[in-house]
Amino acid sequence: MSFAIAIGGLALLIVIHEAGHFFVARAVRMRPRRFYLFFPPALWKTTRNGIEYGIGAIPLGGYVKIPGMHRPAAGDLHAHLHHAVQEAPELRRPTDDAAAALDAERYDDARAALGDLRGTLARADVSEPVAHRADKGITDLEDALSADAYWRAAVWKRVAVIFAGPGVNLVFAVALLAVVFALGVPVANTVESVVAGSPAERAGLQPGDRIVEVNGNEITPILTERIPARITGTEARDVAVVVERDGERVALPPTRTEEIDGAYRLGFVLARTEESFGPLESTEYALRETWAITTATGSALARIVTGSGRDEISSPVGIVQVSSESIGIDYRIYLRLLAIISLSLALLNLLPLLPLDGGHIVFSLAEALRGRAIPRVAYERASMIGIFLVLMLFALGLSNDIGRLSG
Repeated sequence: MSFAIAIGGLALLIVIHEAGHFFVARAVRMRPRRFYLFFPPALWKTTRNGIEYGIGAIPLGGYVKIPGMHRPAAGDLHAHLHHAVQEAPELRRPTDDAAAALDAERYDDARAALGDLRGTLARADVSEPVAHRADKGITDLEDALSADAYWRAAVWKRVAVIFAGPGVNLVFAVALLAVVFALGVPVANTVESVVAGSPAERAGLQPGDRIVEVNGNEITPILTERIPARITGTEARDVAVVVERDGERVALPPTRTEEIDGAYRLGFVLARTEESFGPLESTEYALRETWAITTATGSALARIVTGSGRDEISSPVGIVQVSSESIGIDYRIYLRLLAIISLSLALLNLLPLLPLDGGHIVFSLAEALRGRAIPRVAYERASMIGIFLVLMLFALGLSNDIGRLSG
């Protein structure tokens, strides 16, 4: 059951991400053609009001097919009609006519030529798989030439549609974290006792003090478990602690830790309690937590680039495993983890790489600055690099997950 809930939670995050693209696209008059959970081939699909809804067999995300994500080119036509032209030479002339119109950016002529090509294809003697691929290619190009095509829209509309996916994941993460704070979270940031003669006592730390900052790092209630790690990680260096005492913030003098029981400590004990918060406080702490996770994610990506953080990557396999384990511990831990995954999904998709959402946003803004379209070849090369990097991250994550599962 826990695995089913974990998979359902991950699927929910993908669905709301794609729903963001879907509904904003419809709002700005870009009618989507498909809405899929996971990638094709389809395990199940249905068509309603001209939009195909389905569940794919490849669980690497989901997608909304918006017409004309790229300006149509003759190469698109040749890629789909190549085999059909070989089987039926009479298709060559209408194919060349449509390709020439696309190259010359005579889009009205291209639409008319595609209509002639479709009629010729219907009469041609070609095998069923080749005919199906050719017909699909013509349909895709007709969609790409339609008035509601993505590339024809104003830049602000394109950016709005693309940002809507990660934007929904971001809002969902903040809202879910706020719910967690409202339900109650374990808190361990209040000093229960101070060891006599310890660095903490010399710094003036007192029982009842509430630690709100360690070495410049804000400590929110949901981050209190990191207090010991931030202190022990100093390794005999000064630690600057800020506490809340009698309703006021008090900055204690920087104090050097001492090695106690094999770890560098200040010498105090934290009381562990559970605390819930009102709507405003919950939202405030959720926003702080979101920012903390965002900065931590940025640091993790930097470590991946340098090679030191590759073991921190996980694939959907690891995400489902950890999620199912958290369900068995405390449902609030699972909700917090689901919020973190949602935020991570938003941040990953905002990376400036095609075909990720961030890549489309960057290219749309670049076209606005240039005042003209970016060549199609630039899109294709950037997409190849982006796909390679994304697949590499997935492979590293899957390798890590297999290693953890195998012990």
